[in-house]
Amino acid sequence: MANPTSRTRGTGSPARRTMTAAARAAAKRAARQEEETVPGRTLLVESPADGRDDPREPEPAPAPEPAPAPAPAPESESESESFEDEPEESAPSRRAGRSVLTAVPVLVLVTALVVAAVLGWQYRQGRQAEQGRGEALAAARQAAPVVLSYDYRHLDRDFARARALLTGPFRDQYGRTTKTVVAPTATTYHAVVKATVATPSDGGTPAASVVSATPDKAVVLLFVNQVTQSTQVPEPRLDLNRVRLTLTHTSDGWKVSGVDAL
Repeated sequence: MANPTSRTRGTGSPARRTMTAAARAAAKRAARQEEETVPGRTLLVESPADGRDDPREPEPAPAPEPAPAPAPAPESESESESFEDEPEESAPSRRAGRSVLTAVPVLVLVTALVVAAVLGWQYRQGRQAEQGRGEALAAARQAAPVVLSYDYRHLDRDFARARALLTGPFRDQYGRTTKTVVAPTATTYHAVVKATVATPSDGGTPAASVVSATPDKAVVLLFVNQVTQSTQVPEPRLDLNRVRLTLTHTSDGWKVSGVDAL
């Protein structure tokens, strides 16, 4: 048999249940009001119209707007002048750099042209000197026998032929010497002198060599044989001489400008 005093949970009259729910809701609202009295934020909570115990969710507070960025400080007059002057200082530097870059190839080109001109001049000088050596050597071989020979029977002709191969002061000196010394002696002793450039016994090249040569001047060394005959020397006498001829290039070719007996 069931106990008449026991009741099942949740049972009771409707009026009792309504009062109990109202008491719990009042207690909750009182607790929330105590919690919401925290300084800095106040929330108003209204009782739900449908009698529900749970309040509405509070709406989130709007995010604070960011503070405006501080305006940049105005530049000082010296700084603005330095910034304005900087392009003016850098522009000449760039122009100077471009000028240097332009001047370097020009300098290299000018140097190359100068070197080429010098080398060309040296080459021409060398060619002219080499050509002059051959011409001066041939002129010396031709002039030595004429200048160093004479015959008392036709002195004027022999001396005239020799003067045609001479140049400069030596030409005048030769004329005075032959007129005052050689001609009177040759006429008195009937002297005959015949000169030839020595040649090897096998008939090779005459013994003559260029000592030095430039396009305008040359020195030639010759071995000259002189055969002399006169009233004082009845039998022909052979003299082996070494003669150095200096030759100068003129408009008429190479001419003898000096004779030295060694």
